[in-house]
Amino acid sequence: MPEPPDAASLREAGVELVRVSYADLHGVCRGKDVPIDAYDAVRAHGIAQTEAVMTIDLRHNVIAGFEHGFRDFWAIPEPATLVRMPGDPAVAWCLAGTRRLDGPFPLDPRYALRQAIAGLARHGLGAVVAPELEFYLVEPRTWRSYVAHDSSVYTCGPVSDPGGVVREILRTARDLGLQPIVSSQEYGRGQYEINLRHGEALESADRSFRFKAMAKEVAARHGLLATFMGQLRDDDEGSGLHLHVSCTGEDGANAFADPAAPDGLSAAARHFAAGVLAHLPALTAFLNPTVNAYRRFIVESLAPTHVNWGVDNKLAAVRVPAEGGEAARLELRTGDGTANIHLAVAAVIAAGTDGLARELALGEPVSGNPYELGDERLGPQLPKTLGAALDALAADRLLVDAIGEELCATYTMIKRYELDRWHAELARVTDWERDEYAHHL
Repeated sequence: MPEPPDAASLREAGVELVRVSYADLHGVCRGKDVPIDAYDAVRAHGIAQTEAVMTIDLRHNVIAGFEHGFRDFWAIPEPATLVRMPGDPAVAWCLAGTRRLDGPFPLDPRYALRQAIAGLARHGLGAVVAPELEFYLVEPRTWRSYVAHDSSVYTCGPVSDPGGVVREILRTARDLGLQPIVSSQEYGRGQYEINLRHGEALESADRSFRFKAMAKEVAARHGLLATFMGQLRDDDEGSGLHLHVSCTGEDGANAFADPAAPDGLSAAARHFAAGVLAHLPALTAFLNPTVNAYRRFIVESLAPTHVNWGVDNKLAAVRVPAEGGEAARLELRTGDGTANIHLAVAAVIAAGTDGLARELALGEPVSGNPYELGDERLGPQLPKTLGAALDALAADRLLVDAIGEELCATYTMIKRYELDRWHAELARVTDWERDEYAHHL
C-alpha cells in the first residue's frame, strides 16, 4: 500500500486544511479543522478534546464528567480515511481514532465496534454490513416537505427531486467513495432512501456515518434540512435504518450460505440470527435511541413490533432475503434512522457472536402476516418506549460487557436525562386540554 500523504504532499495537491471527525454517542459528527501547516504534528500526536463532548445531550446539556474535571481524550487522524471534499477540494476529510493517556477511550463508538469485530474474529469470522438509509428533506422549522404530493414512492427525476438535491447527495456520495448503489423516493412525502454497498463492518459503518453528515451539508446548501428522525409527522411514514448483515469465513466466502438448507442459511447464520433475536430487546436501546423512535412501532407497518424472523417477510424483525447463496444474509428491520451506526452495528455483532458462542437454536419463522398468527407465534413484544429499552439494556449483562460498561453507563445517563425532559414536557398543560374542557366545564 502507498504511504499515507503527509502535509507537504497534501499542500502540493492544493489541500489547505484537514477536517478531523469522529462520532459522538448520538452519532453526530464532531471534530476540528486543522490547517495544513499543523497537520503533521496533529497526525503524530492527535488533537486534545474534552470528554464533555461525549456527555452532552442534544439540547447542549452536559450530563456527565464532572467527577473528574472533564479530562481530555485525543482524536488521532487515520490518514487511510482521507478524502477530498468534492464541493471544496481545498478540504480533506479524515476520520479519527481515539485514546486516553492511559489507553483506549471507551466512550468512542468506533472503538466499541472494533471490539465487537475482534470478538467475532475469535470465531474465525468477519462481519459484512450494508445499510439502507431513509431520510426526509424538509424546510427548517416549518417542516414543509421538499416534495409535498402523495404516491411518489419509487419515483426518480424531477417528479420526486425537482431541485436536484437528491441527485447532488447521490453524486457527492459517489465522489466521497461512499459507494451508493441505489436511490429513490420512499413512501413518505419528501422521504428518500439511499442504499450503500456492503463492506467490512467498520468500513461500512464509517461510510454510513459520513453519508449522514454529508447529506445534511448538501441539504443545508439548498436551504433544506435532511433529517433521519424516525417519525417526523403523524400523518406520514417513519424513517428506518435497515442493516443487512452476513459473515465471511477465513476463506473469504459467505459463511451464512448453505444452498442445501431450505432457507439457504448455514448453521452459523442460524446461531447468529438466534443471538440477535435473544438480545433484541436490549439492542433496541441502540437501534431506537430517541423518545420519538417508538412512534414508528405500529402494528402492520413496516417497523416490526415483536421479536421474530421470517424468509422474505418485511413484517418480521429479522428478514432473510430470498436470494441465498453468496447473497445469503440477515436484514435487521427494527432500526430507526437516528441510530448511531457504529453502536448499532457493534451491538448487533456482539449479539450474533453470543449466538455463535452458545450455539443458540433459531426458532420457527413467521410467514404471511405475522399479526394474524396470535401473540404466541408473533413472538415477544419489543420495548414500547425508550425507558423500557434502557431497562432491557441494563438487564443484558452480556451486551453491556461487550459494548463497554463505561460507554453504556454514559449513554444511559444521557438518555435518562432526555426522558426526564420529555416527561417534564408532558406535564405541561396542553392546547388539547384547554380546547376539550375550558369552555364547557
